[in-house]
Amino acid sequence: MNSLERGTFARAVPLDDPAQPPKPRKATSPNVVLAIVCVGICLANLDLFIVNVALPSIGQDFKDASLDDMSWVLNGYAIAYAALLVFFGRLAERHRRNLSFLLGVGLFTVASAACAAANNVAMLTAFRLVQAAGAALMTPTSLGLLLAVFAPEKRGGAVRTWTAIGGLAAALGPVVGGVLVAVNWRWIFFVNVPIGLVAMVIGWWKLPEIEGHDAPRPKFLDAMLVTGGIGALVFAIVKVSDWGLRAPAIGYSFAAAAILLAVFIWRCLRTENPFVDPALFRIRQFTGAALVMAPYSAAFGAMLLSVALWEQTAWGWSALQTGLAIAPGPLMVPITSLLFAGRLIARFGAAPVVTAGIVVFAAGLVAWATLIGPEPHPAFVILGMIPTGIGVGLTFPTLMGVSAAGLPPSSFATGSGVINMIRQAALAVGVAIFVAIIGSPASLPERLVAFQRGWWVMVAIVALGLLPTYYYLRQKPKAG
Repeated sequence: MNSLERGTFARAVPLDDPAQPPKPRKATSPNVVLAIVCVGICLANLDLFIVNVALPSIGQDFKDASLDDMSWVLNGYAIAYAALLVFFGRLAERHRRNLSFLLGVGLFTVASAACAAANNVAMLTAFRLVQAAGAALMTPTSLGLLLAVFAPEKRGGAVRTWTAIGGLAAALGPVVGGVLVAVNWRWIFFVNVPIGLVAMVIGWWKLPEIEGHDAPRPKFLDAMLVTGGIGALVFAIVKVSDWGLRAPAIGYSFAAAAILLAVFIWRCLRTENPFVDPALFRIRQFTGAALVMAPYSAAFGAMLLSVALWEQTAWGWSALQTGLAIAPGPLMVPITSLLFAGRLIARFGAAPVVTAGIVVFAAGLVAWATLIGPEPHPAFVILGMIPTGIGVGLTFPTLMGVSAAGLPPSSFATGSGVINMIRQAALAVGVAIFVAIIGSPASLPERLVAFQRGWWVMVAIVALGLLPTYYYLRQKPKAG
């Protein structure tokens, strides 16, 4: 497996995993294990795109809910997933991976049923946090199982299949979400229940027992510090347009975010078992990838929300129409990633590919900002979705590969987990910024101006990634 594959998919499991054969009581084919664990990545990816499409319908059902409140259905999940991915990934290394995976699927399944039964935004957001905990546990352990059962020479193919299936699930998400919301938005969560139950039964029967090892135990306090800090920051950003920058609550929220994140950083710098190892940021490529990932992910999170909101709230489209119009974008991600990104990196290097990805992604946002108007026009949506999808397919796997390329084998797990934590946190911040920009416009012309402003701001934010791409990711010319 090459460094790109290692960086993209090793979230919290070491890829230099010793050839530790499964216990013989379950002689399960590696391909059967692959089929079972793909359920985890499918559930997580479907959930991301389905909820974005369904958000306007959920808001209509909860009539007292504002867009600020509804944004926490997305942001709460992203923040919890960001903080718990590293925590649960490292914790799961100490225990049997098959049991950790099944526990993650079970937690996600139970939380999905609870989300389907929620009767207000607060309850739905709370259960989404539990969903995020399940996703943060099942995602890294699913990869750990793959790496343990496949021979080293076959791991690359297994991981590519795992990823392609996850990408296909993401591509189908908007359409599936549109169909389910046409019945009732609660079905977007309820559909996870039978899938999760079947996966748990078959997994208990078929998954081999992969023992854990004596890894350092992560500190729960650190996970809570980073969760609270990001949460306070997102809350302040979301509410600043309503309350004003000088409102005491806004000041307190920004102060709380600064204090909590400062304490988190201080503990990472001073403790023997840091939640995020500061040594990672002494690696030039890793630092560059992290600095690009943050603005790119913020713009990506805002993009996902904005298109679904515009089509349903401004044009009055159904969730199914919205899903069909959005689908070409996520469909381009696995196609671009699997068929083109690797070849382009081999020929031109990582920095030109990331630069092209950022520029193409920004072009999609520019298309919406300049073409979208008060009259419905599906072609204009697709003109924005296709380049954003291509941009994601070029940028995301390349950044993940670059982030791992300079790491020693012992740090693959931690490094990829940290990059994904940055990605998820930035998604939440991007959604918060867009919600703050558009506010609560009273008329369609005001809404159009607000969304256009938001898309232009996202163009500026994603363009910030060009600077660290140039300074950190370029290959230095060889001396002599």
